[in-house]
Amino acid sequence: MIRPISLIHFQRSVLALAALAAFIPVQAQTTGPQTTISAGVGFVDGSRADRGLFDQYSGIRKDSSTAALLGIDYSLRKDDPATSVEFQGSDLLGDSRELRLVWKRPGDWSLSAEYGELVHHDINQVNTGLVNPGSVAPQVSSLIGGVGTGSNFDLQTKRSKFGVVYTKTISDRMQLAVDLKSENKQGSRLFGVGMNCPTVYDPTCLGTTGINVGWATLMLPEPVDSNHSQIEVRLSYTLEKLRFNVGYYGSFYRNANSSINPTVAGNLYNPVGTLLPGSLGLLGYLNQPIALSPDNQMHQFDLSGNYDFTDKTRGLFKLAYSTASQDDNFVGVSQPGTASLGGRVNTSLVQLGVNSRPIPKLTLSGDVRYSNKDDQTPVAIYNNNAIGNTPFTNQQLSSQKTNAKLQAHWQFNSDYRGTLGVDYELIDRGTLTPTSAVAGITALREKTEETGLRAELRRQMSETFSGAMTLSTSRRDGSTWLKDNSGMGVSAVTNLADPTLVSGIFMPTLADRQRDKVRLYADWMPTKDWSVQFSAEEGTDKYTTPSVYGLRDTRMNQFSLDWSYAVSFRLNLNGYVSKGLQTFNQARTGGYLMSFENNSTTVGLGFTAKPTSQLEMGGSLSYVDDTSKYAQTLDTTADAYSVASLAASGGLPDIVLRQTVLKLFGKYALDKKSAVRVDFVHQKSSYNDWAWGYNGVPYTYSDGTTLSQQASQSVSFVGITYIYQLP
Repeated sequence: MIRPISLIHFQRSVLALAALAAFIPVQAQTTGPQTTISAGVGFVDGSRADRGLFDQYSGIRKDSSTAALLGIDYSLRKDDPATSVEFQGSDLLGDSRELRLVWKRPGDWSLSAEYGELVHHDINQVNTGLVNPGSVAPQVSSLIGGVGTGSNFDLQTKRSKFGVVYTKTISDRMQLAVDLKSENKQGSRLFGVGMNCPTVYDPTCLGTTGINVGWATLMLPEPVDSNHSQIEVRLSYTLEKLRFNVGYYGSFYRNANSSINPTVAGNLYNPVGTLLPGSLGLLGYLNQPIALSPDNQMHQFDLSGNYDFTDKTRGLFKLAYSTASQDDNFVGVSQPGTASLGGRVNTSLVQLGVNSRPIPKLTLSGDVRYSNKDDQTPVAIYNNNAIGNTPFTNQQLSSQKTNAKLQAHWQFNSDYRGTLGVDYELIDRGTLTPTSAVAGITALREKTEETGLRAELRRQMSETFSGAMTLSTSRRDGSTWLKDNSGMGVSAVTNLADPTLVSGIFMPTLADRQRDKVRLYADWMPTKDWSVQFSAEEGTDKYTTPSVYGLRDTRMNQFSLDWSYAVSFRLNLNGYVSKGLQTFNQARTGGYLMSFENNSTTVGLGFTAKPTSQLEMGGSLSYVDDTSKYAQTLDTTADAYSVASLAASGGLPDIVLRQTVLKLFGKYALDKKSAVRVDFVHQKSSYNDWAWGYNGVPYTYSDGTTLSQQASQSVSFVGITYIYQLP
């Protein structure tokens, strides 16, 4: 399901923001040590349900309404030799602490280190009878007393990251840089399994009857305990005309948990809420181990740089080779000789480009990029023991991609500048592995080819106003459609009127597509105190396949206005307005025509003020309205049952998020070395998502577990911080 865009974002901790803001004025240059310490306390109101959305990244523990604030900022600069040390720490007593150290000798070397923690709380409240939830061995225990009689369980993950960067100037021409990063993630997150008994192939797995349950969904939180480490080493060298660098990048992912091994026994609820024994076949499926993300690693070596052919022409180049592997052992019983995937993908890349200005009014640029992904994963049979199925192998997914760009800029005069660009992309996916099979897709393509044109005109209308308009269009088509023959290769489709194609399923990424977009931009500064930026864009995609079903077209538009006004040197105002629309239109089997529409509007106002030399103030008020609509209609081929069902239900309800946030702060200087800062945040939200509940009734799993959240939430935060600068 498509989620509202406004929900998919990263929020910085409220406590970290408050602590960092306290240090903003402490940036004076000095040759001696300077230390600023901030300490305070924060208070938050509202119940657990009121704080669901607010507490995702707030840094405040869910079982507490108070939090301690502690931060430090230290700097030291020496003139002989020139050396500086800077250290910052924020939210040192909370769940989202951050530490940063920078130690450097300009022109010689520098060393920086960072440490940070981030806790994410799921917005949903879990009520369950699970034993050992969030572990690798959960035990499913149905709630005999009914929905809501279990224990509450919080889904949360904690990230702890550490990084070190060292740079060294070896000579005037050579520099070395080493970057190390490591992140641990622990906790649990939303996860689960489901099974609808395949009675055709497995008679022991009976469908749901009056005495047995043959269908189930279970929430089994994923236990998270993993590490992702990265290393990058780069050596740069500079000559008179040639500049290049050679580097190595490594990525290593390790998961301490290889699988979830559930224990499911006894009774489960059927779809209408009756507690019945699970069929033996269903319980057999539900008790199978569930594989989690396997260990993997990647190594890449590259050489890149540029060369000045003349003072007006520069060439660019990049060569890279990487190898990625995944050879973690499989979980549970595997076929002979397939204890591990043995996955390996080698990728080669070559990129060449040129920038030139042959005459003063003309600037040309172009580049060609070619990458070859060679999938060397061994081909093996993985469903040899499947009942009623022909044995199939995995598929090797090698591909070659070629991208080319050519762009020209022409300066007509001091007011007008034009740009014309051509883009080209060719993807060759190679031959389908003959012994593999593709499920859920009617036909494939080996190649897709796309060509696009871009044109832009910029004008400096006056010293205070400038604008630009950009038009772009692209067309994608591809090679002959290939029909999968279930483990016996593919065959070319010669009859596009074949009924299996006309009612088939095709991937939008392989379909013919026409894409058109227009964008307007303006920048206006009527006075030295006013600044206004405006942008608007509209785009459409139209898809064509042999089928009458599937994605037909999409549309998007975006409008935004940002402004700022300096009323005086003591008062500044700012604001923004943004509105966006995104639609998807598709046809489905059974006569269903589905239209998805997402409307998002955001408005914000803010100010900063300094009424006196001792007092600073500021604040912002923002509002978000994000609505997702699922418009369902039927064509003339729909059956009577579908017509009656849609008329009775009215279709899927809307998903709506509305949120208002008020932020205020005030800082008062007690003397030259100390100050007091007060922060206030009030957030009011309303959110409904029918995926997890409707009209106050939460989604219920087959063991009685529920996920729920309060539709209307209101929460306030107050933080008081004392700031002191040591001599």
